[in-house]
Amino acid sequence: MKRVWIGLILAAFAAQDGASAQERKWLPAGTPAEAGQELLRLSRDRWLWMAERRMDALESLFHEEAFFVHVGAAMTRSQEPGVIRGGGIQYRQADLQEAAARILGRTGIVLNRIRLTAVVGGNEGVNPFMVTEVSVRQGNAWKLAVLSFTRLMGE
Repeated sequence: MKRVWIGLILAAFAAQDGASAQERKWLPAGTPAEAGQELLRLSRDRWLWMAERRMDALESLFHEEAFFVHVGAAMTRSQEPGVIRGGGIQYRQADLQEAAARILGRTGIVLNRIRLTAVVGGNEGVNPFMVTEVSVRQGNAWKLAVLSFTRLMGE
């Protein structure tokens, strides 16, 4: 866990040091902290929409080249909604235990430590995950490019 945070912190410093003036001005009005808060709000909304199967709202957040990494599968933007719609994965509740956001130029990273209640293949389970969300800024909107679940052991 410490390695993940250290790697993200080092990447953040490297990206900020190398960011051009144009990239810094490109961000919408407000501070990186405000952009981080916006990403955290979108993340919370996304968990709720996944549980409610609000596919229209979810799909509007997905980048056209997005991919999703689950414990047992990797899916493209076109596959993920079908799995949710068809009930292959039924998100019941995401208990958000910790959340952090970082802005690196036009890229935003959210790390969520959650206890996820979900039904997969007809079996309900509660599992601890570290979920990495990578979003890119397109115009005035954040688009989710990567959603990756890592199951946490020993919790």
